[in-house]
Order: sequence, then C-alpha cells, then structure tokens
Amino acid sequence: MHVRNSRRRAVALACALGAALFALPAVGATDITDIGSIDQGAIASLPAFQVANRQLQQYGQGLERQFSKRAAHASRAQQQQLGAEFQHRMADKQRQVLGPLLQRAQVAIASVASSKNLSVVVDRRIVVYGGTDITGNVRDLLSGVGAPVPPVSTPPPSKVGYVDQQAIDQTPKVKAASDDFLAFKATQDKLYGQKFKDAKTDADRDAVLKDYHKTLDDRQTSTLKPVVDATRSAIADVARSKGLILVIDRGNIVFGGTDITSDVTAKLK
Repeated sequence: MHVRNSRRRAVALACALGAALFALPAVGATDITDIGSIDQGAIASLPAFQVANRQLQQYGQGLERQFSKRAAHASRAQQQQLGAEFQHRMADKQRQVLGPLLQRAQVAIASVASSKNLSVVVDRRIVVYGGTDITGNVRDLLSGVGAPVPPVSTPPPSKVGYVDQQAIDQTPKVKAASDDFLAFKATQDKLYGQKFKDAKTDADRDAVLKDYHKTLDDRQTSTLKPVVDATRSAIADVARSKGLILVIDRGNIVFGGTDITSDVTAKLK
C-alpha cells in the first residue's frame, strides 16, 4: 500500500466533510402533497436525448484528436490554453446540441407540475418515500406531437428551499478553511511520502499511514468542522425564518423551490 492511495482517501474524507454541509434527509413526509419528483435518467434515455448525446460524444472525440495533435509539441502554458479552449468549445457544442432539448424538457416539467399543483419538483434519486412521481407524465409530453405548452401561472410559494453549494464554497470563511486544509495536506503529503519511502518494514509503513490519516483527520476536525457547523446553523436559521420544511442542494432541484443561497452566504460573512 502506498501513500498515493492514502492521499486519495484523505481527499475523499475532505470531500465528504464538505458535502456534509448539504447532506439532507430524503423527501418522504406523507402529508406533503405539493412536492413532485422526476427520474432525470429516464428523461435522458429518450431517443432525442440519446441522439444528441451520441452527437456530442462524436464531436468530443474528434475535437480531442485535433487538440492532442496541437498539444504534442506545445509548452506547458500553451497546453493549459489549449485545455481551456477545448472546454470552451465543448461547452458551446453542448449548449447548441442539448440546450433546445433541455429547454423543452423544462417546459414539460413546468407544465405537468402546474397541472398537478406542485410547488417544487426534485430529483427522484433523493426520494425514498412519498411525493408525486411525474416522470411518466413528462415522458409522454416530450414523446408527443408538438412542443409542450408552458403553464400560464408561476409555481406557488414552496416550503422546500435550496442552496447553491458553489456559491457557499466561495464565501470567505468556507474558502479560507478549505484552502487552509488543502495547503496543510500538500505539506503532509510530502512529509509522509518521504517517511513512507524511508520505512524499512511493513509494520513501519503501516504506522506511517496510520499517523498520516490521523494527522489529516485531526486537521479536518479543527479546520473544517467549525465551518460545517456554522453553515448548517446558518441554513437552519434561514429555513426557520422562512418557514421551510426542507432545504436541499440546488443540484437536486428540477423545478420551483425557494432559493435561500444569498441569505445563507450573508450570514456566513
């Protein structure tokens, strides 16, 4: 076992602790009647999306071959520029190919949600029990003739809130704690990497790894945990002030919901 493997474990631990900011109970209360869910994987399996994804994949493969040739004799700085250009062109192609389909799907979801008086639709993956699954309705609407018709009214106020994790990650307190831990980890990687190389026996190497893991765990507790606790507290305070019954990550919101990101980031300043 190498320190390289333990580095990956340490990164996973850091990510897990960061994700704890947004880990939430699954939607499942039986008395909630205005929450819907949708299986986005089922929507992505529709023929139109499959064709678009194949087209995007073929474009990406061709573009990768093109950029690989350009990068073969490029300097490190030029390779970084090429990488950024590659990502930009792929993003443009994705918007071109998938953009219209995603917009059509969003209209279909909004239309079905409106017809069922749903204030919010979440990703089916976070639902264990309860809610109204509208996957079949949306699939039927997208598979039918003609474009889905947008609802005439906006969704009613929702008791489900959401936060944008990326925005919270960039608040000074959260970013400072994350940067501090990553800088500390980089130092420890070098230190324990050398200790691991110098170890003479398997028992010595095991002891090095054990000490390495404990050192990172202790640093996570002292550096990241206070930020995790402060963020959870801020989210809970904002949720209570707005009468929300649940707060989830923005990535799990498909339609509707109450965005409380700005309120939470304001509390974290």
